[in-house]
Amino acid sequence: MKHLNYGKIVLIGAGHVGSAILDSILRMNLADEIVVINRNEKKAQGVVLDASHTTAFAYSSNTNIRVGGFEECEDAQIIINTAGPSIQPGNSRDRMVLLQTNVEVMRETMKKIVSYTRDAILINVSNPMDILTYIAQHEFRYPMNKIFGTGTLLDTARFNKMLADICKVDAKNVTGFVMGEHGGTCFIPWNCVNIVGIPFSEFQSQFELEEPIDKEKLLHEVKVSGLDIVELKGYTSSGIALSVCRLVGAIMRNEKAVVPVSTVLDGEYGLAEVAMSMPCVISRNGIDRVLQLPLDEEGKKGLEHCYEYLHGIIGQIQ
Repeated sequence: MKHLNYGKIVLIGAGHVGSAILDSILRMNLADEIVVINRNEKKAQGVVLDASHTTAFAYSSNTNIRVGGFEECEDAQIIINTAGPSIQPGNSRDRMVLLQTNVEVMRETMKKIVSYTRDAILINVSNPMDILTYIAQHEFRYPMNKIFGTGTLLDTARFNKMLADICKVDAKNVTGFVMGEHGGTCFIPWNCVNIVGIPFSEFQSQFELEEPIDKEKLLHEVKVSGLDIVELKGYTSSGIALSVCRLVGAIMRNEKAVVPVSTVLDGEYGLAEVAMSMPCVISRNGIDRVLQLPLDEEGKKGLEHCYEYLHGIIGQIQ
């Protein structure tokens, strides 16, 4: 194993998402050194120059920010991949429209990364999330515990916020996970949802709701909220940037935090040869453990449907 420069992050991609991630990492003082790689080097130089000026303000870390090439991956602790196009306003509301283009972008990116390292923890942010995460791990034999995607972490945050608003509580008091695909086949294991230990089945009485929570409607709103933001704003950036920072913080501080990330399955729930989001324990080692929630029949059906969909797409990729 090569010597890692702990505190060093390589950020691949300087578009809307990459720039937002850079700003958020700086704001939260999560790195000692950040190297930005972008196909358009002038764009990267502009993003880095702009961000570097923020380090002069009080309470900002004196982080070393610069533009570099893939050789910078060799001693990086964390690599964040945002390379490839994103869904544009007016396009299909399905992230799978990016499949063909971004599979090739991912392959090109991974060839460069693995020529320098398989020791860094690699966080994938590019879509279609689960397919690209699987391609990156499976085709390039990256260590399974060291590569994962942001997956349904942001979907989970959206779900917790929506549910908290209904029950009029702080979203940080909600425990619930969106699992499976970062896309249309994601599902919620409702039997595992609670607010400070109060199970979902008792929400109406405990929180004095006028009517039961419509589970299908709420899940639909979670699924389309990101796409709605794209139509309204042109792109998403804030939520995904903090999702990445949540993972970076868990790694840098060795938190052993339980968060849902897209990981290649290796027998969990009897499934393999696919990546999808599961609650995982995240530490400085990457994924310490993949947790298997006690799914009820509804949850098992959701898991099976998601698996069949993603596994079918993987089988069609050339």
